[in-house]
Amino acid sequence: MASQSTELIHLYRRLLRSCATYPSKNRWGIYEAIREEFRDNRAMNPDDSKTQKQIQVAYKGLGQLRMYDTVQLSKGNPESPNWEVTLEQNPMPKP
Repeated sequence: MASQSTELIHLYRRLLRSCATYPSKNRWGIYEAIREEFRDNRAMNPDDSKTQKQIQVAYKGLGQLRMYDTVQLSKGNPESPNWEVTLEQNPMPKP
């Protein structure tokens, strides 16, 4: 359980860091939504199937936020204009 909670804390921090550099007018609204969602679900059982689905959605969201990370896109050189973006066909399927 301790490793799972540590993993979730790392996921939470990565989401917030990625959101801080996301190029959107609504960046801080997304940031607050992430904080609120984690706060609302902090008492959930990590072994529950619903919780596992929410964790997978959070990882997908992290991948989507990181698609716009300028350092990652430019392979470490933010001045480089050569960006690569790969889009997933159905990133958020409906249950």
